[in-house]
Amino acid sequence: MRVSAELALAQEDLEETLNKGVVRALYDALNRRDAEAIHKILAADLEWWFHGPPSHQFLMRLLTGEQESTFRFVPHSISAFGPTVLAEGFDQSRSIAWVHAWTVADGIITQVREYFNTSLTVTRFGKTDQSDCSSSIAAPLHCPSVWESSLPGRVGKSVPGLVLAI
Repeated sequence: MRVSAELALAQEDLEETLNKGVVRALYDALNRRDAEAIHKILAADLEWWFHGPPSHQFLMRLLTGEQESTFRFVPHSISAFGPTVLAEGFDQSRSIAWVHAWTVADGIITQVREYFNTSLTVTRFGKTDQSDCSSSIAAPLHCPSVWESSLPGRVGKSVPGLVLAI
């Protein structure tokens, strides 16, 4: 029984490492402006969700070719939780912080949730280990966070906070 649990954890670690590699490859292709590589990494029917000012939709403009963008996405951290990969970065000169929550399936990115100048807390639901997440009829569901964004001091004074459940 212990061996199968260890194998399952090793498989999960491998999946997360591969998924982070896919996301790193995407950022490399974006910064090289390599459209062919980008199209191989992103699903044709990519699901996109954006939270932030419309003027900050740099990724959409870059991917659609709507407008030449000088914005560079350089992640300061990349973390994975199964198929979800979180990348966080900052542009100090523009006082911008961003978080991308990518969903990777079979080596292809199928979804992105993009957050600009937003504090993001990620919580995991659906774990079978009840110590991670507890609920009772009298108390609301409570799950501890598994990741929180780290905004630099220059990002702005009023930053909304959101919770992303994975």
